[in-house]
Amino acid sequence: MHRKTRLSIALGIVATVAICGQAQAAGYTQTKYPILLTHGMLGFDKLLGVNYWYGIPSALRSGGASVYSTTVSQLDTSEKRGEQLLAQVEDIVAITGKRKVNLIGHSHGGPTIRYVAAVRPDLVASVTSVGAPHKGSKAADFIRNVPEGSAGEAMLAGIVNGLGSLINFLSGSNTSSPQNALGTLESLNSVGAARFNARFPQGLPTSACGQGAYSVNGVRYYSWGGTSPLTNVFDVSDALLGATSLTFGFEANDGLVGRCSSHLGMVIRDNYRMNHLDEVNQMFGLTSIFETNPVSVYRQHANRLRNAGL
Repeated sequence: MHRKTRLSIALGIVATVAICGQAQAAGYTQTKYPILLTHGMLGFDKLLGVNYWYGIPSALRSGGASVYSTTVSQLDTSEKRGEQLLAQVEDIVAITGKRKVNLIGHSHGGPTIRYVAAVRPDLVASVTSVGAPHKGSKAADFIRNVPEGSAGEAMLAGIVNGLGSLINFLSGSNTSSPQNALGTLESLNSVGAARFNARFPQGLPTSACGQGAYSVNGVRYYSWGGTSPLTNVFDVSDALLGATSLTFGFEANDGLVGRCSSHLGMVIRDNYRMNHLDEVNQMFGLTSIFETNPVSVYRQHANRLRNAGL
């Protein structure tokens, strides 16, 4: 074969592979149903131009996904946050013409999306929990040791409610319900979580640290979480999460949520080298250099949903 001909064929093969690779990348995260991201306690969509899900929505959209960052109360019960999210789910279903959505919730966003899937499974294709305290958080249990009805409780609630109101204002969340720090505390401690779980058990493990049902009422359930409170020396939030991690004793945790408490449905992985904020690629992407980039984890999961026909 002539040398130029061989070279042309080789270049053609390289070009074809490159084009196919680009086409695959373009549709890598293209799920059948829209992806809705739901923030946790004291969360937001954008705060002073910074996205709560730092770099994640754009990365998912670049692969073909339709992505919405929802906004619920910074501080309230799982049920009330769930009702707020449900209204947005109904709007997005109507706007997009899709019958269902894929819900992804971080931290308190986990119980929030579980509520929606439990009361309106017809609108939900999948629920994915990221670092969520489904069996409660020992950090919340520690705070709950402050006597109910005491001056200390009132002062603490006032400070946290004020922070929630400030975040609500600066982020333009415009959630109309008042901040309810005590409602959040009752939802996230172990006693409150147990009450919620008794009402909405879908996807919960039946063993202490096992997996839950992969599918309930036509809804797929997934979860993942981290177990490394300290991951990046340049991340100022690591000091806070390192301190809160002490409330867990010897239990593996991400700084705010224990490893087994994060389990729901199919446990993709429960020991990423990530802390509670790394799970949403904060602060500003300062995560462990020894672990998969959080953005890649979300892209891989979107592809998982895509391959499952969701």
